[in-house]
Amino acid sequence: MTHTHVTAPTQFLECNGNRFAYRRLGPAEGIPVVLLQHFTGTMDSWDPVVVDGFARDRQVILFDNTGVGGSSGETPATVREMAADAVAVIGGLGLQQVDLLGFSLGGFVAQVVAAEHPARVRRVILVGTGPQGGDGIKDLGAVLAQGQEASPTEPRLYLFFDRTDGSQRAGRAFIDRQARRAVDRDPNATDQAVAAQFAAIVAWGGTPTSEGVTRPRHTIQPVLVVNGKNDVMVPTINSYSLFQQLPNASLILYPDSGHGALFQYADAFVREGLQFLAA
Repeated sequence: MTHTHVTAPTQFLECNGNRFAYRRLGPAEGIPVVLLQHFTGTMDSWDPVVVDGFARDRQVILFDNTGVGGSSGETPATVREMAADAVAVIGGLGLQQVDLLGFSLGGFVAQVVAAEHPARVRRVILVGTGPQGGDGIKDLGAVLAQGQEASPTEPRLYLFFDRTDGSQRAGRAFIDRQARRAVDRDPNATDQAVAAQFAAIVAWGGTPTSEGVTRPRHTIQPVLVVNGKNDVMVPTINSYSLFQQLPNASLILYPDSGHGALFQYADAFVREGLQFLAA
């Protein structure tokens, strides 16, 4: 495969009664890296520098989960159901084993998939995410309102990046890169998808069940936990909590950054992520 994030064609997979949109790029051989996206995000919400960076060494698979972007169906309102759909897509693509890169809500999904399907998942990168019942996760509504007030035309500048000049410059550069794909872009998330994902995040952030408490301790795969110093979406303390709870985890916190640290430090993140996956 020789495609880039901008040129990779959208393909479709029929499974579980739905039609899933996906894209593949990078080398055809080896264990693929499956990317799991953030709240309201589609395949086009990823940073081309991150996607193409991983695709230089690894096969990369992007997909829209149920009811999101180019995929059909009604978006489920629980992380567990989203995880089940992700597993269905992985199986439907004929993949025996994968690595996962889960960002934000995608990190919640990745945790469930890794814990419940240990033979299917080899290694995991969790970015800007936290454990079930984590600190401040259920406060999403208030954070989104703050982002809209602080940056009405582009809330991601508040939600994904720190208040410093350097981080804001990096945020604007990311937004420009993210818009590079001009043809065959995904449609934006529907109101139904947004409401369902919001409900799933708030429920995940609520009082943890015993399952939520024990899931990280039962995750046997090596995990790389990544975040920025000042994450307002999923407070950075949650990354440290995951690092403490997961039995085989490493932790990277980037300076002068927030929820979107993987985009602000895209080159470093790709380098360190590939090093982790190659170990």
